[in-house]
Amino acid sequence: MEKEQKSVQLPGDIILGGLFPVHEKGENTPCGPKIYNRGVQRLEAMLYAVDKVNNDSQLLPNIRIGVQILDTCSRDTYALNQSLQFVRSALNTLDTSLFECADTSKPKMKSNVTGPVFGVIGGSYSSVSLQVANLLRLFHIPQISPASTAKALSDKTRFDLFARTVPPDSFQSIAMVDFVKKVNWSYLSVIYSEGSYGEYGYEAFHKEATERNVCIAIAEKVPSTADDKVFDAIISKLLKKPNAKGVILFTRAEDARRILQATRRANMTHPLHWVASDGWGKQSQLVEGLEDEAEGAITVELQSEYIPDFDEYMFGLTPETNQRNPWFEDYWQDTFACVLEKNYPLEVKEGTEAPKVCDTAARLSEKVANYEQESKTQFVVDAVYAFAYALHNLHNDLCVKGQPKSKQEMYRQTGGICREMGSYDGFEFYKNYLLNVSFIDLAGSEVKFDKQGDGLARYDILNYQKLNNSSGYHYKVVGKWKRELELNLQDVVWNHASELPTSACSLPCEAGMIKKQQGDTCCWVCDNCEEYEYVYDEYTCRDCGDGRWPHDDKLSCFDLEIQYMRWETIFALIPLAFSCIGIIVTFIVIGLFLKNHDTPLVRASGRELSYMLLVGILLCYCNTFVLLAKPTLGTCVVQRFGVGVGFSIIYGALLTKTNRIARIFLSASKTAKRPSYISPRSQVVITISLIAIQVLITMIWMIVEPAGTRFYYPSRKEVILKCNIQDMSFLFSQLYNMILITICTVYAVKTRKIPENFNESKFIGFTMYTTCIIWLAFIPIYFGTGNSYEIQITTLCVSINLSASVALICLYSPKVYILVFHPDKNVRKLTMNSAAYRKGGSSGPTGGIGTTSSYGPGAAAGGHFAASFKSSNAEQSPVMNAKNGSMGNSGVAMEAFKEPSSPALTSNTTIYNTPVHQQQQQQHLQKKNSIVMTTHDAKETQTTVSVASTDDDEINAEHAEAVVLL
Repeated sequence: MEKEQKSVQLPGDIILGGLFPVHEKGENTPCGPKIYNRGVQRLEAMLYAVDKVNNDSQLLPNIRIGVQILDTCSRDTYALNQSLQFVRSALNTLDTSLFECADTSKPKMKSNVTGPVFGVIGGSYSSVSLQVANLLRLFHIPQISPASTAKALSDKTRFDLFARTVPPDSFQSIAMVDFVKKVNWSYLSVIYSEGSYGEYGYEAFHKEATERNVCIAIAEKVPSTADDKVFDAIISKLLKKPNAKGVILFTRAEDARRILQATRRANMTHPLHWVASDGWGKQSQLVEGLEDEAEGAITVELQSEYIPDFDEYMFGLTPETNQRNPWFEDYWQDTFACVLEKNYPLEVKEGTEAPKVCDTAARLSEKVANYEQESKTQFVVDAVYAFAYALHNLHNDLCVKGQPKSKQEMYRQTGGICREMGSYDGFEFYKNYLLNVSFIDLAGSEVKFDKQGDGLARYDILNYQKLNNSSGYHYKVVGKWKRELELNLQDVVWNHASELPTSACSLPCEAGMIKKQQGDTCCWVCDNCEEYEYVYDEYTCRDCGDGRWPHDDKLSCFDLEIQYMRWETIFALIPLAFSCIGIIVTFIVIGLFLKNHDTPLVRASGRELSYMLLVGILLCYCNTFVLLAKPTLGTCVVQRFGVGVGFSIIYGALLTKTNRIARIFLSASKTAKRPSYISPRSQVVITISLIAIQVLITMIWMIVEPAGTRFYYPSRKEVILKCNIQDMSFLFSQLYNMILITICTVYAVKTRKIPENFNESKFIGFTMYTTCIIWLAFIPIYFGTGNSYEIQITTLCVSINLSASVALICLYSPKVYILVFHPDKNVRKLTMNSAAYRKGGSSGPTGGIGTTSSYGPGAAAGGHFAASFKSSNAEQSPVMNAKNGSMGNSGVAMEAFKEPSSPALTSNTTIYNTPVHQQQQQQHLQKKNSIVMTTHDAKETQTTVSVASTDDDEINAEHAEAVVLL
């Protein structure tokens, strides 16, 4: 065999083709002069495996496998051209039964040492395999690659006859991303080689990285024709992204070495941290002389086991013994840096060092030639055995089982393949036999293919680091990947870094913060969520919603504690104490009035309205308990009715009282006729009517704004349970009571000058003035404290209690004082208590008109009631008869009023008009309490009036005296 053939050809019954990168690609030629160490090892691994199969009596017995191995020179176009030789060999598989010789004999194929190519092992680079697979499929030639990992090759619609003993790059990409996530890197640069291996590898990595939130700062492709300037420019671009300290390499081995060389030329102060694919793997020659730049590199390599027997095979090879490999001499000379004696130049140019002659005793070894078994050796051997097992099964099915016993025995003894096997379709062979093989290889690993023809995914994670106590370097296994990553971070050494380096554009945000992107995908600034927001995702804050608050980690929310007035708080205790005291005092007053129910004082004060007033006051005090209770539907309904109705009872009764007094004195000034609707029964009906209006208003309010509870949020961190009462609607509901208060106040002002005998009107006036002040102060305080429910409720309770207390104290304290401390004064006296009541000034020269009035001596004993008016003009002494209502010249008509509470007054009183009697009567009356009144009458008269009285109306005394006074 001539080495100029530039191929390995071994005859056999079945020929397997081989495609390996024996040479590196040239710059201006398809093949460069430099031998590719890995390619030679893979070629020898195929020859080694074929020898093992041919020597195995159990596997393809008596059938010899031949080879035809070609050099791809690491270039896809050249490999495609080389593969045409396999196609020519395949044409020899034509069915000769279709032809016949002139002498009717069957034609025979021309002798060919290589025979037909049944399948191809290779190529190594994915770009080569993609080109070759497209060609071989046209001629139904199956192909198994021991190193091509491009994901595209798994597409059975395009590469339906392609298989591989290695997994696709998609798994390698997942393993690399798993490592990146393990070391918390999120911002990376990527360099990948032009061609299917680098481009498909980067595509798979980019997809996986994007899905797992790893960002690519910069991605640079290395052209197939790149020179040093291109690599220097790539490194310069990487340095412009200083935060992207991690660099992913999906490159061919030669490209990875030139990147390291460019790194050295850049003289970087901050090293980069390499994470490389199996294109770098664990090659020692790749980092030779560049150890400092490569230190700390993480590389991914297909998990492969050493085959010790292969090392023995390689150690036994020499240029003299290995004549079947035409490139072995070049490999030997390159490995030992020498020249074989037969290749030694005849002359050496001056000024150049004479080359070293190779030692004939030299042998490959780990110490002498730095030999290291190539990582893909196992997969090359597995590819040969996969074909062998598939062919063995095919041979059994076609040449043994399907033949008569005589032929079966013949094939067992003589060997060879039957015609059926020789013409068997390659596609059927791939589908029915090749994909179905499963065996344990020479290294003890399981070998089988999935339905896409891919091998099992197993990777070693390697770290290039210094040897302990040595200046040498080695690849140390720091982890493994088989569907998931197992990594020993404590064993990893980083390039000029004592701790785990950071490769991130921005540091992770703290709890409760989100990212706001700026520029690159993984560059951001951290921004705080609002205090009431939680982190929905790393870019979004979301509102927890009303009544909820985020946890400390800002990852979720919890329900806030619902607040309402608690009985034990100072805000509740103060109004509660106030109300309890008021309730006790109110019951005491009620008890006193019940005890003295028929006494003149209680009767004169208007018992029915007094009791209604006390009930209203008691209801106002009780409202405090309802307002302080936890809001429920029931308490909220009671609140609406209790506050409004309580006030309407008080001020409705007061309005009725003041209106009665005002009408009595207003009518007395105009006529002696008794005003209508001033009886106790009428007063009660009027008061109830006024209360009913408030009840109606509240019921309408209930319809417009249904009762119930609601949550009030004065701030995002507070949830207050309140009745479903808006502040303004509450104010409007009390508008009616404000009107009552206003009218009562007006009447109090109008009746402020009534004689002291009727001083209850003055107390009512004081009550109303004070109430107005309380309400004027309450309204701004109530609305101004809307955000503090405790102060607002306390203010409302205190205001209600104050209003009730003012009414209780001002109206009932004088009566209680008499009932408790001066019961002797609790007698019926229709008297002015010797006080002066002046309606006007003096008239004429005679001065004021003096008038006195007193009960007659018989009044106390049930006799006559006499009213005596003394005038300076004694000439006129008109007489008024109480029965016929006539009065002499005065022209004044007076009506007799009944006073059931004054039994001392008789129903018929005689009026005396004689001068003697008048003088006696006047002297007697002057001994009693008297009142001096000034009138506008220019004449002085002296008149004694006798008023008839009965027991069926308590207010006649008041009206009668009003008539007399006016």
